Amino acid sequence: VTDKVLGWIVAFATLGIQIGLLFVFVVASEANLQDDAIDIQFTWKCPRDSFVCKDTADLAGPGWFIFFMLMIANLAKDMISGTKLIYHSSKVRHPLGSRIRYFIGGTLLCSITLF
Repeated sequence: VTDKVLGWIVAFATLGIQIGLLFVFVVASEANLQDDAIDIQFTWKCPRDSFVCKDTADLAGPGWFIFFMLMIANLAKDMISGTKLIYHSSKVRHPLGSRIRYFIGGTLLCSITLF
């Protein structure tokens, strides 16, 4: 990290976010087999005295939020790289062959990322 305060703030903010995400996963991994909310049990309950089974899945908002944040964080780098390649394909200072490769590569990278 640099001598600048902003660099240290970004580094510690990143560390805090990573520790927070780690805490969520560690808490979720502790297995209490008596608890109906753990992930290692089947989500379908079929009582012996009933013909009807019910789904007891307990997917909540915080879990989906963390999932989407991780997906966005992992896919954003590919999207940014693809956009930069397309941007560099418009530079006249690059040879025509390189510009064509940059454009095709950037378009494919962005397309695959958005798929």
